[in-house]
Amino acid sequence: MSDNMVQLTIDGVPVEVERGTLIIRAAEQVGIRIPRFCDHPLLKPAGACRQCLVDVAAPDREGNVRAFPKPQASCTMTVMPGMVVNTQRTSETAAKAQRGIMEFLLVNHPLDCPVCDKGGECPLQNQALSNGRETSRFADVKRVYAKPVSLTSQILLDRDRCILCQRCVRFAKQIAGDPFIDLQGRGGGSAPTEHHQHMGEQIGSFDTQVLGFTDPVSNPDGHTLTGLESLSGPTGQSAVIGSTNFGPSTEDELDMSGRPFASYFSGNVIQICPVGALTSKSYRFRSRPFDLVSTPSVTEHDASGSAIRIDVRRGQVTRRLAGEDMDVNEEWITDKDRFAFTWQSQDRRLRHPLVRNEAGELVPTSWADALDRVAQALRSGTSGYLPGGRLTFEDSYAWAKFARVVGRTNDIDQRVRFGSDEELKFLAARVAGTGLGVTYRDLETAGQVLLVGLEPEDECGSIFLRLRKGVLAGSVKVTMVAPFASHGSRKLRAQLVQAAPGTEPEVLAAMDQGNPYAEHADALASGGVILIGERAANIAGTLTAALHLAERTGAKIAWVPRRAGERGGLEAGALPNLLPFGRLVSDPEARADISAAWGTEIPSENGYDAERILAAARAGSINTLLVGGVDVRDFPNPEMARDALDHAGFVVALEVNATEVTERADVVLPVAPPVEKPGTFINWEGRLRPFGQAISSTALDDRQILQRIAQVCGFDLGLSTLKSLYEEVNQLMDWDGKRASGPAVVAAPLPKLQPGQLVLDTHKLMIDDALTLAGATDLQLSARRPVARVSRGTAQALNLKVGEQITISTERGHVTMPVITASMPDKMVWLPQNNGVNVFEKLGEVGSIATVSVMEESK
Repeated sequence: MSDNMVQLTIDGVPVEVERGTLIIRAAEQVGIRIPRFCDHPLLKPAGACRQCLVDVAAPDREGNVRAFPKPQASCTMTVMPGMVVNTQRTSETAAKAQRGIMEFLLVNHPLDCPVCDKGGECPLQNQALSNGRETSRFADVKRVYAKPVSLTSQILLDRDRCILCQRCVRFAKQIAGDPFIDLQGRGGGSAPTEHHQHMGEQIGSFDTQVLGFTDPVSNPDGHTLTGLESLSGPTGQSAVIGSTNFGPSTEDELDMSGRPFASYFSGNVIQICPVGALTSKSYRFRSRPFDLVSTPSVTEHDASGSAIRIDVRRGQVTRRLAGEDMDVNEEWITDKDRFAFTWQSQDRRLRHPLVRNEAGELVPTSWADALDRVAQALRSGTSGYLPGGRLTFEDSYAWAKFARVVGRTNDIDQRVRFGSDEELKFLAARVAGTGLGVTYRDLETAGQVLLVGLEPEDECGSIFLRLRKGVLAGSVKVTMVAPFASHGSRKLRAQLVQAAPGTEPEVLAAMDQGNPYAEHADALASGGVILIGERAANIAGTLTAALHLAERTGAKIAWVPRRAGERGGLEAGALPNLLPFGRLVSDPEARADISAAWGTEIPSENGYDAERILAAARAGSINTLLVGGVDVRDFPNPEMARDALDHAGFVVALEVNATEVTERADVVLPVAPPVEKPGTFINWEGRLRPFGQAISSTALDDRQILQRIAQVCGFDLGLSTLKSLYEEVNQLMDWDGKRASGPAVVAAPLPKLQPGQLVLDTHKLMIDDALTLAGATDLQLSARRPVARVSRGTAQALNLKVGEQITISTERGHVTMPVITASMPDKMVWLPQNNGVNVFEKLGEVGSIATVSVMEESK
């Protein structure tokens, strides 16, 4: 037996487990389940509920096995050699102790199971039946609280149901790093008639109006919660923001509802709550578990590939839960993944094909008419393709094949954002066709992770949680190249390597031996990882410098796009320089390979990127433009994109909902959202993430529509079924031919600023004004308030005061919002993109020159 293994006996069954294993885990390994409430495998032991008490005996110093005088909590005690454990199955002492604990837990618990959201899937119900008394001895009046209390804009708390297991508290502190909820008070508290008002032990947020602290001032700031006025506090008043004992000091610490910002991951506390104390406002009183049809699925909001579960009642999605996948998201998802699903069933949902009539109006038509019009337009001249970055792999593959076979062009680009030729070369050299690369488990134990152009908490929540897990375990350190330390970077204890916009290539190039950043290069050389976000393409030379750093240090490198379909689209060949699985358009051997599979000759020249496709459509050199799920606000110049669509010869839009693109289209073809189709996303790791169809629907996906258009044009894509697509794709997945060389781009010179001028920087936060958040009102109220950030030196030079409204102006326009100071380079200003205002549209892209002035009302 290994020195790391321990032998013990549980209910008479010999067990051998690793040293340090908890008794409750050891019992699970031999199929013995001990009841519990506070225990969770991903949280540290707490021993708070005491429901897992067992009878324990262990050898003393002389080797005699002696019983412990009292039952022990199996969720906090680790195994010992020779230990003898008797659970409720074989020990009446343990069973009696568990019945006693259950009786205590039910003393004040309300008998409201028929109206409780947890009813039917409640561990308290189940264990009260299996491990509780048959009858209750409690005959007095139960303790009550006014309810519900609003913890956030989307989470409601019924305190009389809470059993103080502290799962929610431990998740907020240990996993998310956002202590928005905590255990407060002590004991049973004092009677309401006593003047000192000692608060009993309860779960909540630090809000005097909600939790009943002694607070002589009621609602001093007049803040109210939009849409939540009907919620009550402990004495019946509205659940308003009224705390005088705790409060944010700056606007960036508030959410849009006026509360202190809670967390991007707060919804997980609802799912892990073992009773009905924490509920979702959007799901409350909407369904019973036995009314739901559940389907495993994958998030469509980011490139994490997080597993989710979709619950449907009567053809409508009622809620989404975290799925369990220990290799990816473990058991956690973001609030965006959990609550933002209403966009797939909004009033703006497209149900029928639309065509533009002679009066210039979009009117419904038949599928045959719509497809025939598209086919006629394609036959009449050249075409360009903008599929967007949110498609499944299957749909992206159909777009890529359609462009080459029917359109006879490589003018296809899924990047509806800032993109560059440098990025195209980087993706071709280091990402496309590489399969599963750096994984979540690699990040957790990497030793050193360098983040370049990536804010994990905002752009890929599962990466943030996995990095934080590794940081807390001491197995990884994080370094971030960024202008300032964000909220997320502080929770990762990240070391900031400060870089103003445009200086990233210089900073990365300096990370070598014998310079101020040598420690980072040394750490990367020991199995480190460089994570590159899609924003790294904004600054010329950044991707080149990152590749050189990886080559010098031997670090692994991984690319993290923001959208769920970008990695799949890359592998499918939905880019102007790439064919499926990393084959280069410029490589004759690669073209020949694809030509043999697709039965047509592939154009030999690289196509236009998205910006050039739009420009060509505006100029008339591209006659027909096919556009997928595109939000024009994501382009570096949204007005230019709108102008191109307005003046394009013929525009075809394949969309789920009515958008700015469909309003400008000549033919609109409705496509199925992810909930109404099966498919596969490929996450940032390169891991396949297949999902099933959750709702029965007759809606067609992009693949089916493109197949039908091709047939009208006289082509057969061979993609009429998923089986035929997979048979074709499986023959193309392995490519060992020519690979692209990495980019070699020199950083552009920094602009020379005149007095009073600042460099603009921006990126998206997780909760913003995205089209996929439509209808998720409660979630949008939890978004961070938009603020402009400048350095203290810049604030002093421009005479700016924290909290005052400032106007940021460029040649394109101006934006007004409150300002705060941060530790960041001088002569720059940072604003959140598409959070209340579209920075790209109003001001310009990253690196634009801006000026700042103070609004008259703020002076």
